[in-house]
Amino acid sequence: MENCVFCMPELDDEQRIIFENESCYFVQRDQRILKGSGLIVPKSHKVTVFDLSPKEWLDTQAMLSEVKEWLDDTFHPDGYNIGYNCYQTGGQHIFHAHMHVIPRFEDEPHAGKGIRHWLKQEENKRHI
Repeated sequence: MENCVFCMPELDDEQRIIFENESCYFVQRDQRILKGSGLIVPKSHKVTVFDLSPKEWLDTQAMLSEVKEWLDDTFHPDGYNIGYNCYQTGGQHIFHAHMHVIPRFEDEPHAGKGIRHWLKQEENKRHI
């Protein structure tokens, strides 16, 4: 897809490919706040995780194992958040599927608060 920074990672000078396999990359970009964090991205343009092929699922899982081993050895995190945002309402801003891999550390101000923490707050309650 033309001008997609995940289809053509070279379009973003700050984005670095750390690992790749047959169908996906692990890329890192801004490391100022979320040290070690990155994205597992299919090489072919798929809008969301729901569009991944069985092969892409298998390669994503293999990549996740490789990335975790590297992050454990390099950053020694105390936990992880792993996830996809899908569609605009789900928080997706780049419409090429990508799995967030975020190492977490017990000395962070938000340690112990998982992916759903902010979603479960009273102010997020639907009033229908």
